Amino acid sequence: MAIKELMVCGLEPIEQVLLPFQEFFKSKATGGILLIICAAVALLWANSPWADTYVALWNTKFTVGFGHASLSKPVILWVNDGLMALFFFVVGLEIKREFMVGELSTRSQAVLPIAAAIGGMIVPASIYVIINWGTDSASGWAIPMATDIAFALGILSLLGDRIPYQIKIFLTAVAIVDDLGGILVIALFYTSDISFWLLLAAGAFLLVAFAGNRMGIRSPAFYAAVGILVWLTVLKSGVHSTVAGVLMAFMIPARTKCDAAAFSYNATGILDDYKASVRPGASVLTNSAMQSALLSMQYISSRAQTPLQRLEHGLHPLVDYAIMPIFALANAGVMLGGDMGVVLSSKVALGTSFGLVLGKPIGIVLAVLLIFKLSGGVPRGIHLKHFIGAGMLGGIGFTMSLFIATLAFGDSPAMLTGAKTAILGASVIAGIAGYLVLRSAPSLEEMLKEQASQQR
Repeated sequence: MAIKELMVCGLEPIEQVLLPFQEFFKSKATGGILLIICAAVALLWANSPWADTYVALWNTKFTVGFGHASLSKPVILWVNDGLMALFFFVVGLEIKREFMVGELSTRSQAVLPIAAAIGGMIVPASIYVIINWGTDSASGWAIPMATDIAFALGILSLLGDRIPYQIKIFLTAVAIVDDLGGILVIALFYTSDISFWLLLAAGAFLLVAFAGNRMGIRSPAFYAAVGILVWLTVLKSGVHSTVAGVLMAFMIPARTKCDAAAFSYNATGILDDYKASVRPGASVLTNSAMQSALLSMQYISSRAQTPLQRLEHGLHPLVDYAIMPIFALANAGVMLGGDMGVVLSSKVALGTSFGLVLGKPIGIVLAVLLIFKLSGGVPRGIHLKHFIGAGMLGGIGFTMSLFIATLAFGDSPAMLTGAKTAILGASVIAGIAGYLVLRSAPSLEEMLKEQASQQR
């Protein structure tokens, strides 16, 4: 809600104090800022005299349940297997929405970001494989495929209106396709021994969720209960539990119970009832007619929205401001002691660094150039330099890259340290390089002047 709208209803003193903070937390940059802070805290903590407390905290066993009906895991696995499942649930909601009504809903809109995402996955993975060919570290080939959209959009927001809005949409769509590719890679290549019967049970629970969707069940509690059962069965099946989050997201209803015409008609009647029930000096606390009108408006508003919308909107703050920062705090604590020269020159680190810093922009830009070659050129108001800068920002792997690294090298601390160190360093380099390229790209006004001079 805009500040002006709030002032119409009046602001309490505490609301006036908190409003700037609320607006700050609504900004797209906040998630990226929190990630940076938590990653820095993790690095400092892991390399401080209290490093043993960092390790001890994340390896502390935490148990849910009792007796035989309990699940006991170290805290870091609750983060990586539990909280990240909720993160991937929100990613799944975004993917479903984008393919239904967003930038990926039509062929003409989807071609460019899908091609760019595929190029941005194939080239970095190929670079990593070439460097690590024939070694035990080759299993980390998917690490440089990822893009951290929170960081990337955070940097774009620093550039303000200088960057065309289409580039922000493009990079978001690329990251969403990127996430879909990462989910498929995790499901197909980073799984342990698979239990057919538990997967069958997970499938049965998903069918229950699907049936609930078709029957018109819209209660979040229903999907939460079924989702927990899907998560538990997938977790125990050998397939990584985060896949459960994505699959459940696809089961969430995306239909409204009240179309635009019906909502407008009912809302008008409710507002008329509300106005008629207002009495000078009377409080809404004692006016049952006003309370009834407000509850009716709340009811039809909920029916005019889809459960997918409400869940995505409601869970984004939890994911952006809690789950992802906690994940960074738990996974970015790389101990930099010892011979860092050996770590940074390892094939894991080189493949990860070159894949993110060079492979990502090369893959994205080559795919963009191919599409423009086939379609007739760069769209008006956008410069090729914008796509180069966006490609460089695509090299900020961070969250997804760290996550895949923990799956690939969970049993090899040395390789995991090399991968994490390279991810952090490459993400910083990619972010700075992308910012500088986009900062130097011509503005819309400059491009229009250039086009006018060429026409003369």
